[in-house]
Amino acid sequence: MAISSVTETSILEKRNNIYNWVRDHRIHHKFSETSADPHDARRGFFFSHVGWLMMKKHPEVIREGRKADMSDIANDRLVQFHTKYFNTFKIFFCFLLPTLTPVYGWGESWMSAIISQPILRYVLTLNFTWSVNSFAHIWGNKPYDRHIKPAENWAVSAVAMGEGWHNYHHTFPWDYKASELAYVNNTTTFILNLFAKIGWAYDLKQASPSLIKAVIQNRGEIAHQD
Repeated sequence: MAISSVTETSILEKRNNIYNWVRDHRIHHKFSETSADPHDARRGFFFSHVGWLMMKKHPEVIREGRKADMSDIANDRLVQFHTKYFNTFKIFFCFLLPTLTPVYGWGESWMSAIISQPILRYVLTLNFTWSVNSFAHIWGNKPYDRHIKPAENWAVSAVAMGEGWHNYHHTFPWDYKASELAYVNNTTTFILNLFAKIGWAYDLKQASPSLIKAVIQNRGEIAHQD
C-alpha cells in the first residue's frame, strides 16, 4: 500500500515513534522470550529493562521485524501526522511544557522545575515503562498461563497505569484491557473507556469469561496445583 504523506523509509528513520514501538511490540508478542524478542527476558533483568536499548538488535529481531505487516500503522493518517512532527512534539510536550507550567503557573523556581520535570519525572516515567519488560517478565504469579515468563505484577501495574497484569496480557493479547479485571489498578482501561464513549476508541476486543475460565483451568497455576 502507498503511504500518502510519510514514506516507510522516513518512518523507520525516526526512533521511538509509534511505528517502531508497534513493530517491536508485535514482534515481542509473537516471539516472546526468544532471540527474536527485542527485550528477551532470558538475557537477564538489565537487558530486558534497558540494556536492549543500549546495543544493536539481535539479527533475529531485525529479520522478523522486516517481515511484520505494518501497513495498518504506516497508512494511518494520525500516525503519519505524529511521525512528521515527532521531534517537535517530543521536545515541547516532554520537556518544554512540563518545565514552563510550574514556573509560570505557580511561581516555582527554574531550578526546581528543571530538576523535577525534564529530569526526575522523565527518568521515572522511562523506568516505570521499562519495568513492564523486566519486572513483569521475571517476578509475579501466573494464574492464566504458567508456561510463559510474563507474570501478574501488582507493583508494575501501580507505576505503569495498569500494564503490569502481564500474564493475562500475553495470554489474551487482543484484550484491550490488558487485564481480566478492568478497574483493578488499571488507569489505562478507564481512559480507553472514556475515549470509547466519545468515539475516540472503538472496536474494543476482550476475552469472554468462559474463555478465561477454560484457559485458567487448563494452563494456569491452579491447574498445576490440581
